[in-house]
Amino acid sequence: MNLDHVFVCGHPALDFVATLRARRSTRFEMFVTPERLNAWYVECGLVDSITPGDEDDIREAIAVREALYRLVTNRRLGEEFDREALAVVNGAARKTPATPQLTMAGRHTEATPGQALATVARQAVELLSGPDVPLLKECGNPECTRVYIDRSRGMRRQWCGMESCGNKIKAAAYRARKKTAPAARVHG
Repeated sequence: MNLDHVFVCGHPALDFVATLRARRSTRFEMFVTPERLNAWYVECGLVDSITPGDEDDIREAIAVREALYRLVTNRRLGEEFDREALAVVNGAARKTPATPQLTMAGRHTEATPGQALATVARQAVELLSGPDVPLLKECGNPECTRVYIDRSRGMRRQWCGMESCGNKIKAAAYRARKKTAPAARVHG
């Protein structure tokens, strides 16, 4: 499985939720070390630099991520929010977020893993209380469990991303059609 972080969901909170891949089958965890967690915070553009983390940071991030997945799923299915998940995400959002600073070189955001997590939680609150809720969709690849914001015309998008899922599904469908297509008759 590819260890690169992927950002295809259209919102940092949804990309954060997607760091546990293939939830219904193989369940592939991206946050295996504090370094991998911190790399995600930097690669997604949330922070420019981050202080080293530890196992507690991973545990806390995973707890918030799983609560967030529950809330995103509740919203997507038009259900009432799970109260326990709500308490976890709101608790994280109440903590001090990452604060951008102005430097001679421009904007720079330095944070602790806890501040970065608080920032993700706050973004999740904005997302789940905002106008994009009706645009939340789960990827059409049965193996994938990413939820993304569908801003396509007529909300016709089926995959979290063409590179990650769309091409795989389309190629598999093409191969299946080729296999079952009757051989062309030779007219003589």
